[in-house]
Amino acid sequence: MPHPPHQSLQVAAAQSLHGRPAAVPKPRVPARAAEDGPWHADAVCRRDEAGLFFAPSKEPTATRLSREEAAKRVCARCPVMVACREHALLQPEPYGVWGGLTAAERRVVLARMRRRSAELRQAPGAGPIAAAG
Repeated sequence: MPHPPHQSLQVAAAQSLHGRPAAVPKPRVPARAAEDGPWHADAVCRRDEAGLFFAPSKEPTATRLSREEAAKRVCARCPVMVACREHALLQPEPYGVWGGLTAAERRVVLARMRRRSAELRQAPGAGPIAAAG
């Protein structure tokens, strides 16, 4: 049975200190039409090293930046990059490279989206007449 992207890393990361598997939550996948199948079935990262997309503990900054750039190159050639990015922003995924964005980049995108949404709600004269203008 195929695994969602990065699942093997999630399982490895969930190992307890005593070597026993810890409980691993099921990957969160957005609802899609049944005929489409899950978006992650076509993800290029399913065939690449999962460690490329998630940082090991205490990773040096230069190594992290290099690894993230390599992961982004994989994402750039992925046919489901947009769906992956939307998933990571909607969940939101707190770690790793998803849809070509790092966790820090996703936080910036989410903050901009929240700020823009707040600006639109508070804009004076943003009623239907101003919008029709």
